[in-house]
Amino acid sequence: MPDTRMDDDTAAELLSTAVENVRRDYPVHWTHVVTDAAGLVPQRVLHPIFAGSFDWHSCVHQTWLAVRLLRERPDVAGAAEARATLDALLTEEHAETEAAFFAGPSGGFWERPYGWAWLLVLDAELRTWGSPWADALRPLSAVLRDRYLVKVAGARLPVRTGTHGNTAFATGLVLDAARAVGDDGLAAACVGAALRWHREDVGYGGFEPDAADFLSPALTEADLMRRVLPADGFAEWFEAFLPNLDEARWKVLREPVPVDDPADPYGSHLVGLALSRAWQWRSIAAALPAGHRYADLARTAADAHREAGLRHVFGHGYYAEHWLGTFAAYLHLGAF
Repeated sequence: MPDTRMDDDTAAELLSTAVENVRRDYPVHWTHVVTDAAGLVPQRVLHPIFAGSFDWHSCVHQTWLAVRLLRERPDVAGAAEARATLDALLTEEHAETEAAFFAGPSGGFWERPYGWAWLLVLDAELRTWGSPWADALRPLSAVLRDRYLVKVAGARLPVRTGTHGNTAFATGLVLDAARAVGDDGLAAACVGAALRWHREDVGYGGFEPDAADFLSPALTEADLMRRVLPADGFAEWFEAFLPNLDEARWKVLREPVPVDDPADPYGSHLVGLALSRAWQWRSIAAALPAGHRYADLARTAADAHREAGLRHVFGHGYYAEHWLGTFAAYLHLGAF
């Protein structure tokens, strides 16, 4: 259940920042494997849609941010400029160039799973909106849909990190996207993976957060499982997974982590951690039965993390602003 308390000024600032980001080619975090000099080409050559916003995955979800705001607030300040920008970027020719890369040998692992997941969220946003940009994006979204299906169906083990490699986070996003567009095959593969990876997890004992985390491994896993289990089954699973959630041991999950320097790249990750924890606590609270002993705890934690995260979204430089607006908007508006 999204938190729709976003004023028009905030929406306009998020949109303006997203548009500036997707247009901005430098600085760029260039992570390709380059095997010869011919591979030393600008990012915009390989990725004519998603070369901006520092790295490919951030450009994908900043594009989603622009689309989501245009869909929810069509008259927001800056809407015309945003539409013109997306018209120039989201073309079938550009998508075919992107798709050719992902259909090739490097495309089987590059930006997996985080970037792929956000691409499928963007695709679902466009398709459920009925936007012609969905047809333009289709060459790329079709390749990555099939890539994700193969990967999630065959992955024996999860990745439990608090950063981009986390498979529960990506699979939760992809599951939502698949359900939104009626892709039963992809949705079933995501559900099967979630149960295979996490159904037997009990007595979580991880030490978190790490300094670079923008996701809580524990809460991200729980946020996936509430998507795939019925309410009573999820409550039973959650109690077994975190049986002592109200004790001092888990203060580190219940309370926001202090952010000493939100302009530092890892400092901005901790801002993102507060935002992602906010929506995950909120979703967990909503998934628990009424009166459950952890429901109020989860709601209180969600409110505390929301307040802590939103105060640092703007004004801390490009390392923070090239991506944090997405998490703020997802907290406010959800997707689809």
